[in-house]
Amino acid sequence: MTTSISDTDFRIPDEYAKAAILPESYADELNVTYPAFEWLRENNRFGLAHIDGYDPIWLATKHADILEIEKNGEVFTSGRDEPNINDSASAGFLKMVNSDGSRTLDTLAYMDAPEHTKIKNITAAWFMPANVRKREDDIRALARAAVDKLLSGSGECDFVKDFAVFYPLRVIMSLFGVPEEDEPRMLTLTQEMFGPADPDTQRAEMVPEPDAMARMWKAAIDDFSTYFNELAAQRRANPTDDLASIIANAKVDGEYLSESFINGYYVAIATAGHDTTSSTVSGAIKALVDFPDQFDKVRNDPSLIPALIDEAVRYISPVKHFQRVVSRDFEFRGRQLKEGDHVMLLYPSANRDEEVFDNADTFDITRRPNKHIAFGHGPHMCIGQHVAKLEMRILFEELLPHISKIEITGEPKYVTANFLSGLKSLPVRITKA
Repeated sequence: MTTSISDTDFRIPDEYAKAAILPESYADELNVTYPAFEWLRENNRFGLAHIDGYDPIWLATKHADILEIEKNGEVFTSGRDEPNINDSASAGFLKMVNSDGSRTLDTLAYMDAPEHTKIKNITAAWFMPANVRKREDDIRALARAAVDKLLSGSGECDFVKDFAVFYPLRVIMSLFGVPEEDEPRMLTLTQEMFGPADPDTQRAEMVPEPDAMARMWKAAIDDFSTYFNELAAQRRANPTDDLASIIANAKVDGEYLSESFINGYYVAIATAGHDTTSSTVSGAIKALVDFPDQFDKVRNDPSLIPALIDEAVRYISPVKHFQRVVSRDFEFRGRQLKEGDHVMLLYPSANRDEEVFDNADTFDITRRPNKHIAFGHGPHMCIGQHVAKLEMRILFEELLPHISKIEITGEPKYVTANFLSGLKSLPVRITKA
């Protein structure tokens, strides 16, 4: 990568650059990443990070800047590199394995228009709110079963490990068409794919080489593909009404999707479709403990549950970043960008931008308006957001009336990851109403 500026112009001090980029920073986000984001918004809203082990990259931290970048897909492209930031060794490994011009995944996050539009349209109607609402009864049955199981215990549990990872997984897999007995495999592969830097989710066979994170990312994708090849063949031979069938039998320009495009769609839905939701659910519970007045408000007025969800998505921002690549020389915020420059869009920072959100570090379910961009913006806005909102609304409608108090009984722990991450452990005591 080349840049048009010297090492000193607009350069971000390493302390703040590392806090924004390194996976380990997000394992202590309250003390490391969020203070760094605040400093960057105030002192260097669009600056250049140049830290050891990583190629230089521009960091976008302001709400308005990310909105503008997201809307300008012609200049800030998605199809020229990975959607997530990798260290230099891992980036080199992925370029080597994709040296034939292929992508690690043939999925929406790697695409620009018009290809992106064609592929997104395959499932766009299925994900529309009116169609998603048809699934409400089925999702509510899953929520009730999950809540009943949670409340049948002693009240002491790890809310993440014992509950939050399983309900969203069950929802998305039931909509997708993966058998329940295969869900543990889907969960393990998801955690390996999104947590290659986390010691609790690293694959045992991965040796500690410089490019180990990319090797683990690719290995998880390959294992997903092996599983999904069989699923796609089954759905093409015997279609049902699930998402797997829609994708397996879709045609673009008169042709069925290739195996790589089907797998790309399947992997995206089977991973981000539940991981981000489980992070939001567990983060929302922690926020309700940290801000007990908000817990009282939503228990006394269940009509606030949709607002609770919006605020939780803003406050937690489970998608930490996406990467864009500059397609041509371009001036942005007084910085002269060059073709090939990389940009990191930092959504957690944008969602606490003081110019947009009053008392941004406060969890406030009565926040109006709530202009968060946790689902992205523009062409790459999350296609599954209506499913996520519906399943979370139903869950809290089923859960909150049955509990009178939640206490945190141990140290909350966060995933070591800079792409998609959140709580990985939240010991709690739940008192039933």
